[in-house]
This record gives sequence, structure tokens and C-alpha cells, in this order.
Amino acid sequence: MKKSARALAALLVAGLTLTACSSGDSDAGSGSGGSSADTAPGAQALDQATGVTSIEFWHSMTGKNAEVLTGLVAKFNAAHQGKIEVKAQFQGKYDELVTKYKASVQQKATPAVAQVYDIGTRFMIDSKQAVPAQAFADKDGYPLDDLDPNIRNYYSVGGKLVSMPFNSSMPLLYLNTDAFKEAGLDPAKPPQDLAELGRLAQKLTKKDADGKTVRYGFGAAIYGWFVEQLLAESGTMYCDHDNGRGDKAGKAVFDSTQGAQIVQWWADLVKGGYAANTGRVTDDAQAAFKAGTVAMHLESTGVLRGYTEAAKFPVGTAPFPKVTAADQGGPVIGGASLWISGPGHSDAEKRAAWELEKFLAAPEQQAGWHTGTGYFPVNRKALDDPKDKEWVAKYPQFQTAIDQLKATKPSPATAGCLLGVMPQARKGVETAIEQTIAGSKTAQQALSDAAKELQPAIESYNSSVG
Repeated sequence: MKKSARALAALLVAGLTLTACSSGDSDAGSGSGGSSADTAPGAQALDQATGVTSIEFWHSMTGKNAEVLTGLVAKFNAAHQGKIEVKAQFQGKYDELVTKYKASVQQKATPAVAQVYDIGTRFMIDSKQAVPAQAFADKDGYPLDDLDPNIRNYYSVGGKLVSMPFNSSMPLLYLNTDAFKEAGLDPAKPPQDLAELGRLAQKLTKKDADGKTVRYGFGAAIYGWFVEQLLAESGTMYCDHDNGRGDKAGKAVFDSTQGAQIVQWWADLVKGGYAANTGRVTDDAQAAFKAGTVAMHLESTGVLRGYTEAAKFPVGTAPFPKVTAADQGGPVIGGASLWISGPGHSDAEKRAAWELEKFLAAPEQQAGWHTGTGYFPVNRKALDDPKDKEWVAKYPQFQTAIDQLKATKPSPATAGCLLGVMPQARKGVETAIEQTIAGSKTAQQALSDAAKELQPAIESYNSSVG
């Protein structure tokens, strides 16, 4: 979710034309005599294949996440021994994987399955390389209702599921409960909106005898994702045409009144000395919170387990704040989903890829993924698994994420912006935050300039894909 995206941004604008044009080639197929690129073959495709159907699965997981994923793939292979073999291959960070995927399209050597992060969705649709998950679900009568409605909402276009959700995350407000108690505050009563968060940040900020700040009330990485979340919480769109869900987005509208309010609030806290400015580097912001030099902190659910194990104080969690308490919006899903390639792959390979996706999305596997990594389970039934219940009881902080997602009503705002140059949009918002903090521009001017500077890239991208 939090990866440098400059390379991908350039790729999306400059290189998609060849991708889209080449996608109409008929694929030769290797195990079932060929197939149509966008069709979803039935189960008989594997029965008709000769020998073991081997497929590549490109992913971007590292560390503990990679360990858990490798274990799940091994479990799948054991269950399909003699019929399917999945070769899981790490391809670098999310943006690096997409860059390699584009090169593989040009070389007509795409992987059967690719894990692509949330903001790569528009690119994957426009590349015309994927068989929609909806096509397989319709073929099998697969119960999509088991998928969490908000997660399904993000990865659906025109009411159709385009890819299979896999590792989903959502934002939380993290609390240093010791700092709250020291300041005479109740961590069980966290701030609900930005104004209240700002007031508590002042009370939680602590200075030593020399007047040096030893603890800031608030701190988060300068990361455009947080602004996307706050806009969604306010029910406000990030881009036009209902966040690119009603029609292809042609303009960024993050320079709204709500957008300016969010950025100005952030800058005012930093300039007032109540919020730490650790810059854009995520690791720096996380380190500040774990060290206790920041009392309230915005981050993803993906770091929850690591925080509870590394922090030297009890970590509390609270719902992501709203812009104003009366707002009726909710958070936007982060993470990544799985895409099945069509061109160049046989019916057997596509079917094997679908079998893998169904396996990984099943309650048992999602419970194992959830408890092993901290990512939110995409299948609602996973939360009923005894092992999952035991894990949530051990880490009650995660119940906040469960309750927050259940309380969110799917809408265009909470679906997030479907924009081909979304990586550039995020960088533009981050620049606007920095400019506002520095005082070189007002929040409104900085965001308006960012939206204006982004427009040529949007038009270039949309023109390249037709």
C-alpha cells in the first residue's frame, strides 16, 4: 500500500497504449488447445489438460507476510498434487510488480495470477489483460456475498467484480494509552473528528524543563492515502464521475472545501507545535509512534500486530476520525487484489488461477491470513473461525477495525477514486501538504495547483486507452 509510485506513474501515462493494443491477440494456449482471452473456462478445463498445469503467481509480499503466503500456496499445491502446481514468485514492491507486468504483456509472457495494489485497479482494467473475477463467479455460481461488501465495492466496476480481493487493509487511529492517562485523558474516549483530535493533541503534547518537545500529541507520515481516507469519511469525492465509478474519471476534485479543510488542519497542528513532521517516509512516522514521541497516530491495520509487539506501552486503537462528527462516510479499503491473465494462457491455466483465488479467499485461508499477518479478512465468514475468534480476543485492538468496516455503508465515496494516474495524484496531495506546512501556499491554493498540474497526465492517460 505504501510504496514509492513514481515509476508506475510514468508507466501509466507513457506506456499503456501498446498494452491495450496488444491485448486483442488470440492466445495459443498450452494445455487445452487455446481459448478466448476474456472467457472464464469451467472446471472441465483441468480435467481435459494433459499432465500437471503449472502457473506463475506474482506477488509483492515480504517478511512475515511472504512466509504466510508461501505456506498457503504450499497447502494449495498439496491439495491439488498431480493436477495443479502454483509457483509463487516475489516481484518487488507493488509498483515494481506492475512495471514488470507491463513488460510481460509486451513480451507475451504474463503470469497467470498477479497481485496488484488498490490504486493499480484502473490500469489493470485498461490493460485488457485480465479475465474478470465476476466471469468465473458467474460460471461457478460462486457466492460473492461472502465477500465483505465494502471490500467487494472497491474492486467492482459497473456492479461487476473485476478482481479477487486478497490482502485488504483499512486505516485506524492509534493511541499511546499511557500518554492519555498521564495527560488525564481517557483512551476509551478517543477523538471522533479533526477538531477534537486537534484539541487532544494540544493536551497530549509534552515539553521538558528546557521547553523542548519530548512528545507530540499527533503525528503521521505525509501520505496522500490519509487525505483520501478523510475525504471518504466526509462522504466527499476525490475525483469526478462519482470517483470514476459512474464513468471514467477525467478530473481530480480533491481541491474541495473539505480537502482544503483537512490539509489546513494538518498544517496548523504542525506549525502550532502539536504535531510531529516526520516527512513522507513511513518508517520514520511509525518509529516515532513506537518510541512514544507521538501520542496519536494514523496508520493502516497492517501494522497493528507489529505495533502491539514492538511498542513499549499499551497500544490503543480507535476508528479513523471524521472531518466533522456529523459526517456519514467511512474508510476506503487499501491493500491489493488478485488478477487472472487471459491472453497467452490456456483454459487450464486460467482455471487453475481461479481455483487458487477461490482457495485463498475461502474462510479457513482468510482466517489464517488474518491471524498470521493482520490484514483484514476479505471473507466475512473468516471472522467466525474459532482460531480467528481466539486471535481477536488476544488482540482486542483489531475489533475496532471489524466494527468500523461493519458500520461503513458502501458508496462511491467509500469505494475510492478509480483513476489511471492515482500514484501521481497522491504525490501531488503530499506536495500540497508540505507547501501548506511551509507556508508558501494556503491549503486551497496548494490543492488547486496540484489538481491543475495533474490534469495533463489524466488527459494523456485517458487518451492512450480510448
